[in-house]
Amino acid sequence: MHLPPPDTALSPRTGYTRAHWEAAADSLLAAVEPYATEDRALYHLPGDHESWSGRLSDGLEGYARTLLIAAFRQDEKTLERYADGLAAGTAGVWPRVEHRSQPLVEAASIALALRLTRPLLWDRLDDGVRQRAAHWLGDALTAEPWANNWELFPVTVGGFLQEVGHEPEAARAAVDRGLARIEQWYLGDGWYSDGPGRAFDYYNGWAMHLYPVLHAWLSDDHRLLDLYGARLEAHLADYARLFGGDGAPMLQGRSLTYRFAAAAPLWLGALTGRTPLSPGETRRLASGALRHFLDHGAVDDRGLLTLGWHGPDEAFLQGYSGPASPYWASKAFVGLLLPPHHEAWTAREEPGPAERADAVTPVGPPNWLLQSTGSDGVVRLHNHGSEDARYDPFYTRLAYSTATRPASAPAYDNSVVVDGDPGRTDIEPLGVGEGWAASRHTVSGDTRVVGLVVAHGAVEVRAHLVTGAAPGTGVRVTGWTAAQGLRAELLPAHGLSGESAPAGVTGDGPTLFVAVARLTGDAHPRPLADLVSVEVSQDREVSVDWAGGPSARFRFGAPDERSEPSAWTVTPV
Repeated sequence: MHLPPPDTALSPRTGYTRAHWEAAADSLLAAVEPYATEDRALYHLPGDHESWSGRLSDGLEGYARTLLIAAFRQDEKTLERYADGLAAGTAGVWPRVEHRSQPLVEAASIALALRLTRPLLWDRLDDGVRQRAAHWLGDALTAEPWANNWELFPVTVGGFLQEVGHEPEAARAAVDRGLARIEQWYLGDGWYSDGPGRAFDYYNGWAMHLYPVLHAWLSDDHRLLDLYGARLEAHLADYARLFGGDGAPMLQGRSLTYRFAAAAPLWLGALTGRTPLSPGETRRLASGALRHFLDHGAVDDRGLLTLGWHGPDEAFLQGYSGPASPYWASKAFVGLLLPPHHEAWTAREEPGPAERADAVTPVGPPNWLLQSTGSDGVVRLHNHGSEDARYDPFYTRLAYSTATRPASAPAYDNSVVVDGDPGRTDIEPLGVGEGWAASRHTVSGDTRVVGLVVAHGAVEVRAHLVTGAAPGTGVRVTGWTAAQGLRAELLPAHGLSGESAPAGVTGDGPTLFVAVARLTGDAHPRPLADLVSVEVSQDREVSVDWAGGPSARFRFGAPDERSEPSAWTVTPV
């Protein structure tokens, strides 16, 4: 990808300016053009990985998601070819929007793009094309979405159709219905669950916030913008902490192949004025994410985004991932809606949270503890409250970072393996506070683990109470898997032995295992034993004393020793 020379005066951290974002958008759009069908209604990108929706739907996805880049870019010449595709697609090429079908997702992207570029695209179409397009989109008003961020796709379509006067009552009903449904998943402090349960990841920013805030902004609805904008602003205070000093977003959750879509809510806050971040910090974080992926092989030698994280990697894919799926990274280009003279483009870059100082930050709704270190820019996410509906290594591990990826079997990084089982389901938050987080989860059957992490600097104390397991059951505790340039350590502190893979066995009744962990990029870190002291009393009280820092005590307990495994908990003392 050919980009302008870096501007280190304006952007000392990344070198990126608006010109770099424009060049990246133009390059991505130029690269996909050869893969459009003759009528330009479908974009069949190369590769043998097909989504479960099939080739036709994947081709529509290629059209819709790259159209979003063109819409944010506001380039008339590029939009002309998408106008041709719209005319052909709605003349019978595109699959219909049906209940819980992938075309519902793409209809939202198309509707949003048409709304953003109305004077440049929609208003220039023939009446017949407009009628066909509105009719095709209209099915999204009554199509039943999956119970998660999909609820916002009819909202997005409805907002556009209401604006152009197509079935205005049905459009308004779709908007109201979808916005009402997501209310049940709003848990406060700027955080939604992505549907029922406790699914927390980047969908909070690039979906649960993006669509309602953009709808309110485009509708000029001050009441809605006050509601959703305030939530976005609260969310960004936590969200900004999920980016490492090297620009990498947190590697956790699903749909990670969308990559720099993670930048979308940062720009959205600047666009609407609903952000706690300074203009220079906003651009530094957003440009850092874009540059991170462009520097690490996300684009191949044809200029196409690949299916993976850095380069191609099927470990990051879901069944719905098709050749064009990565182009939901187009959401990051929402920043181009900001005029060139906006402060987010003209202010000098400022360091992000992970670069400024060490920090350990509790995040209430997802029951996360974020731990970052300024010396190496690594951010660690201690997960004590988020899981997918199925066992997923990108959701169910105890910890994630901006610099490591979950290890595949049999390593099972950041896990408690009981009798060979790394299972972690039915995660129940037990609290999060200054420097700590705790939860309870099911391994299998009646076996449960009450987990606690206490963090300071780059060091973590991890305590796990195993309940419901037969006496003599083997327990293995794992920590970080080191990445290039990083050092991972895990030392036994109680109930465990062995430094490479600390392990122990359960006794008669609930058994406590404690280890000290560290992931660091420091070349010569102080020994762990010099940084923290851990003591465990007979009544399962864990005392943690940090060298030159605070102390903390926690007690694992239940009404009595014969209590059900689900009754055991941990509380600060």
